[in-house]
Amino acid sequence: MPLRFREDKATQAAARLLQLGGGRMNLMKLVKLVYLTDREALVRWGRPITMDYLCSLRHGPIVSNVYNLMNEQPDPADPRYWHRYISERANNYDVHLLAVPTADQLSRLEEEVIGAVFAEHGNKDQWGLRDFTHTLPEWRDPGSSMLPIQIRDILLPAGYTEEEVDQIEAEMEHVSQVDRALR
Repeated sequence: MPLRFREDKATQAAARLLQLGGGRMNLMKLVKLVYLTDREALVRWGRPITMDYLCSLRHGPIVSNVYNLMNEQPDPADPRYWHRYISERANNYDVHLLAVPTADQLSRLEEEVIGAVFAEHGNKDQWGLRDFTHTLPEWRDPGSSMLPIQIRDILLPAGYTEEEVDQIEAEMEHVSQVDRALR
């Protein structure tokens, strides 16, 4: 099911995590924390925050579009929303806040999830987060490749029924279709 990635929400969520972490963070740590916020929102409400493509890599699950943004060279003449607020990665694989975006696309509850995930996992370094995400039921070792993570891979082990997962997937597909039609 192709979801419509929300770069604005992903940027605002990542910026909030960076703020909580002191403004600078290892990119693998940040991508894992964004993944965990999406995962937590999905388990709590049946929808992720960023609507990103989820996949398993050798070092654990990630949000694919966020990962790509972190590794993308920004266009100085026309920077993407992400690159207006979050730096390109430095030689030591860190990113930092360039400016603090408004959180106008995040709900109060989404901001609470971001805070809760950071409170639980923000003290871990990138390797501790990698090890933790390897324990999640949706992660499968893809070797040197990548494997998609389906929403049901997260929701069924979290206690949702097949019927509930089918309904959530249908609702998310509908929202994605409407969002694509409006943009």
